[in-house]
Amino acid sequence: MTFLLNAASQIICTHGAPATTVPSQTRVLLSGQPALVVSDMPTVAGCPFQIPIPSGTKPQPCVTIQWLVPATRVRINGQPALLQTSTGLCKSAEQIPQGPPTVVVTQPRVKGM
Repeated sequence: MTFLLNAASQIICTHGAPATTVPSQTRVLLSGQPALVVSDMPTVAGCPFQIPIPSGTKPQPCVTIQWLVPATRVRINGQPALLQTSTGLCKSAEQIPQGPPTVVVTQPRVKGM
């Protein structure tokens, strides 16, 4: 069992830029903040990632996170909840996979599987 994510959870992209999530549901609260579900897509701002090209570099920042493996036993309004150990994929504006996000901080009370 691991902790569930809420709107106050701190998530960063593969390259260390912070992600912000606007919860799709506001009914279930964890530590006073809405719980996050698999359909919530965090946006990433300020990702510094660049790729090399023949003429220099091209910015290829992470802009969204798509959650791939949510909770298997906890549902919120019919959708799987997100856990501290949920697997996701950071993506660029061109939908190119950049790597997994990292959950830095989450609420310390509610656990699930």
